[in-house]
Order: sequence, then structure tokens, then C-alpha cells
Amino acid sequence: MNGDVMHTRSILLAAASFSAVSTAAWANALPQSGPASTRVEDVVVTADALGRSGRDVVSNVAVLRGDELIQRRQSTLGETLTGLPGVNSDTFGGGASRPVIRGQTAPRVKVLSDGSALMDASEVSPDHAVGGEPLLLEGVEILRGPSALLYGGNAIGGVVNLIARKIPPRVPENGGEGVPEFRLGTADNEEAGVIGLTAGAGSFAIRVEAAGRRTDDYEVPNFDEATLDGSFNRSSTATLGLSWIGSRGHLGAAYTEQRSEYGLPGHSHEYESCHPHGSKLHCGGHDHGDGDHGHDHDHDHDHDHDHDHVPIVDLISKRVDVRGEIQNPFAGIERIRFRGGFTDYRHDEIDDGEIATTFTNEGYDARIEVQHAAIGGVRGVIGAQTSRSDFAAVGAESFIPESRTENHALFLVEEYVAGDWRFEGALRQEWQDARARGRPDAEHKPFSISGAASWTFTPGYVASVSLARSQRAPTAQELYARGVHLATNTYEIGDPDLDVETAVSIELGLKKIEGATTFAASLYRYDYDGYVYARTLDQFEDFRLIRYTQADARFAGIEGQITHDFRPGLSATVFGDYVRAELKGDGGDLPRIPAGRLGARGDFYQGAWSGNLEYVHVFTQDRIAAFERKTPGYHMVNATLAYDVPTIADINGQVFLRGTNLLDDKALNHASFISHLAPLRGRNLVLGFRARF
Repeated sequence: MNGDVMHTRSILLAAASFSAVSTAAWANALPQSGPASTRVEDVVVTADALGRSGRDVVSNVAVLRGDELIQRRQSTLGETLTGLPGVNSDTFGGGASRPVIRGQTAPRVKVLSDGSALMDASEVSPDHAVGGEPLLLEGVEILRGPSALLYGGNAIGGVVNLIARKIPPRVPENGGEGVPEFRLGTADNEEAGVIGLTAGAGSFAIRVEAAGRRTDDYEVPNFDEATLDGSFNRSSTATLGLSWIGSRGHLGAAYTEQRSEYGLPGHSHEYESCHPHGSKLHCGGHDHGDGDHGHDHDHDHDHDHDHDHVPIVDLISKRVDVRGEIQNPFAGIERIRFRGGFTDYRHDEIDDGEIATTFTNEGYDARIEVQHAAIGGVRGVIGAQTSRSDFAAVGAESFIPESRTENHALFLVEEYVAGDWRFEGALRQEWQDARARGRPDAEHKPFSISGAASWTFTPGYVASVSLARSQRAPTAQELYARGVHLATNTYEIGDPDLDVETAVSIELGLKKIEGATTFAASLYRYDYDGYVYARTLDQFEDFRLIRYTQADARFAGIEGQITHDFRPGLSATVFGDYVRAELKGDGGDLPRIPAGRLGARGDFYQGAWSGNLEYVHVFTQDRIAAFERKTPGYHMVNATLAYDVPTIADINGQVFLRGTNLLDDKALNHASFISHLAPLRGRNLVLGFRARF
């Protein structure tokens, strides 16, 4: 065992010991207020077809809401969620980051807005922001395994459902309610605020909300420069929603407009003339015939990049959402639920004051679910979904031709409960048609099926197993890409003959949901037949020639956490995750797989005060793909202190101070396309105030 591993383990042991000792000391110091017995909160998972609580869903579900969400929120969705067991992000400066679940991201992780797909450009490239403003979210649900199956092949890795309040589901009891919030940050001079108001009378309710954010280039420790060029973010979002609420349901619609301007760190034009000659690159008069070029691909390049004009993304998204639900409309039908959204998305990539490339995505997604009453003890949901995306890229980086993707699907999920046993089965049939100007049409019919069972073998303890065979149709990018993509330093070549990829997965789970000690752990494995990935054919310095191809692959990992409540208001948690992803048959490791993590956290609340102290160690990632560079491990110390302001005139408020990366450690995110060019944010303190009335 090498010295680095021994050192890491010593640090982790010390951190865990410190957390346990310190919380035990707090336990002795605080007054006793009852037995140390808890029960996992019963939270309804809205993205679950049957509307079950998190403790009743067989496969792995994580719900982030309340104070924890408020305090963890960052400028991007990926940064907000990273740190949850099994969840990382592919950060791209301060303006864009997508969630990474169990080593997988778009196009195998689907982001939804209240159950309806977001239509942006984030699935095309990591430098494109995910639509949706974290400041306006009421909660986030993360579904993994068979629970995500009903949202299609693009959810093989998981589903991230953003819970907003843009369409009121009820009329406020006192005629109105609202939430203002304001935040200030030190590392990037953050200024952010949000206000949301809901008012109603009779059967109608209206929602108005707005959020704004302004951040500068953030500070990075032990780097070439004190701040990361192009990591700034300016954004504003406004929503108007209206609902009719009846005794058995509601129907509503909302219009949301989001504008954002952010930089693209690491973006360079030095390779824009590169192009392929067959399977080899030709760059600036250099022809590469052996694919190795006689130099080490694992070294740092000292190119003189121009920091005076960092490329900028100027984004505008206009979206209309429709939501409806009716309970007990007919005999034998318990609920009918409809969700739909239409998005008109556009962003310009501006370089040196000129528009270099314009990306547009106009499309819709609609979904209807019918929940039937129990038949012989079996209850379930049958549904249909349809979507269309018209995507175009015009300009210097038009590496994807104008394309249209249409998808239609039928799905079914059924549940049977027998005593301490719970059984679940689901299936989904899709029909996808992709076409692009000047390219052959591609039609695919992915079919997915899953089964799961859980057993409460003793009170409070639940064991589960989930099996799934999921299929995904290739995206327009994988089928039709051809051109320079400067954000990822690649020349991309698609393949219109790609077939559906098939994943056979198994997940074993064990959780304890009652008592002073609770835990949840999952062991999983995904075996892919025809996994679609970007294979590197050739490389010149930091620029790669990639072709989308298929091969068999395997993802395997573990994630979990254990919490002990010393008494009400005082607890300690140990958590961690690890995933290994590789091509079968000695094909090597897959790129940008997050490193393993292990951490410890102590939480407390006493009267109006609450807070936590958290330590996380991210291990060195040296299981790397060809042409990839390893990233060193790092330590991350975070802490929160919050005070609940006494209630005045039915107004509840909280002041909180959140510190991240308190050790100011240089942190490189292996899941990022620009990990070595864009370190994570240095030491940052966020002071916030939130009120509710």
C-alpha cells in the first residue's frame, strides 16, 4: 500500500474521530430533551409515477429540500447537487455544470422541471447551462435505477426533477404568501436575490417570482492567476403562473423567461483549423500519421492563452409550462395527471465582441399519466409521452447540422404489496425518429423493462433488489456531429448507423429508517451492450479527434451514508461513494469518471441555532482513459451556521453563514472537460437571509 493511500486513510480516520468526539461532547453539554429515536422523514416523491414517499420507493431516491437546499444552493444545478452520495457535476466555470450520477451525465441523465423535460442545449455540451434557476427551486428529487425508467432511455443513469412553485397547486390559506431571499459571497463577489409571491381567492391562485444573480470571476488557490478568467455569471429569471383549483384537482400554466450571460474558461481558438484526414488529425501544417506523435500526452502545456477576451455565452430561454391533475374522475380511476412544457431556447457564443456561434433549441414535451384503482391488490399507472426537439447550431462551431428529433412513448408501472413485501414492475416502449439536413434519417424503437422488490425483514430495516433492461436511442449529436467543438477541444464525428444501446442493471439496497442510527447503502452494476461513447482516434497537443462508436462497457459502484442521532438536535454522519467505469475486453477505463469520496459531518440544532461541520476527501483519480490525465485528490471542509429570527407578524426568517473549501485547497474536478484548466472555487463565505410569510 502506497504512502498516499496511508496518508489519506489517516486523515479520514482523524476526521471521523473528530466528528464523533466533538458531537459526543456537544451531546453531554446540551440538555436532554427526549429519547434518541428518529424516523426518516416521509416525503412524497412527485417524480414517482405512483406518488409514493421516499421510504416506499423500492429503488434509490434522494430528496433535497428545506434548509439544506437553501444553504447548499450555488449558481448552477450541478454545483448545488454535488456532494450528495453518488452525485457529482461536470463543472465548467461559474456558469454551467450538469449533474453527474454514478459516473454518468447527459445524455443518460435526464433533468426535468416538475416532471417535464427541460429543452436547452446542456445535453450537447458541458459549457451549455442547464435551464432552471436553483434560487427558485422548492426542492430537488434524484431518482436512480428502475424509478427513472419511465422517463425514457435518456434516464438510464438517473433523473433529476426540479420542484418549483411556478404553478400554484392550492390557494394560500390567508390569501397570500411569499419568500424573499438575499445572498452575498466572497470568492466571486456574489450578489443574488429572489422573491416569490403567491396570492389567491376563491378557486384561483397566481404566482409571481423573480431571481437575479451577479458574480465575478471566482478566486482559485495555487493557480497561475488569482481568479479564473471567464468564471463569472450574470443571470435573471422571472415567472408568472396562474392556477384554477377545484375540490378534486387543479389546472394551471406558467410563463418563465430566463436570461444569462457567463464566461467560458479554457476556451481557445488555437486548434480551430484542425481537421481530419481519415482517422488522423491535420493541424496547422502538421500531419500526424502514427497517433502517438512521439511525445507524452500526460504533461502540462504552457501555451500563451489570451485572457483579454474570454468567450461569453449570451442566453435567453422562454418557456411555457402546463400542469393539471384530477382525482377520481371515473370509477376505477384514482387520478389523471398531465404535464407539458414548450421551450424556445437560444444562446449566442460571443468571441471578441462578435457572435461566433448561435445555438437554438425549440421543442415541447408532454406527458399524461392515468392511475387506476387496485385490481386484485395491484395498483399502477399507464401513460403516454411525446416530445420534439428542433436543434440548430450556426457559425464557427456548427459541428451539428440542423436536426429534428421526435420521440413517442407508452409506459406502465404496477405495484403489489403483500405484508412486509413490496413488488414493482415497469415497462416502456419508445419510437424515436431523428433527421438532419443532408444526412440519412435514423429510426429506433428502444424498449425497457424493470422489476424490483423490497422486504421489511424486521421493523425499520428494508432490503431491496432492482433489475432492469433499459435501452437508449442515440442522440442527434452522436448520429450527425461533424466539426470542431472548441469547448471540449475536439473534432467530433458522428455515425448515423449507430444502434440502440442496451443496459442490464442490478441494484442491491439496504436501509434502516427508524431508530437513533439510520443508514442507506446501494451496490449497483450496469452492463452495457453497444455503449455509445466518443472514441479518441488521434490527438495533437490538447486537441483530440473523436468518433462516436459503440462497444460493451461496465459501470459498477457503491454509495451510502450512516447517521447516528445522539439526541434530538445532534447527529453525526459518515458518507461516501465510488464508481468504476470501463470498456469490456481490456478496452480501458472510460473518461471523466469522478473519483471516490469519503466524508464525515456533524449536525446540530439548539433553539434558534443550527449548523454543521463537514469534511470530505476526494481521492486521486488515476484510473484514466487513453489521452486522459489523472487528477490529484483534495480535501474539502465546509461549515454552516444558521439563526432562526423570532417570528414577527407571521414572518419567519433565517440568517445563515455558509463556508465552502475553508482550507482553500486547490481542487480539480475529474468529471470536468476542463479539469486542469478550471479548478473549483477557492475559500468562499456566503451570507444569506431568507424569510417566509
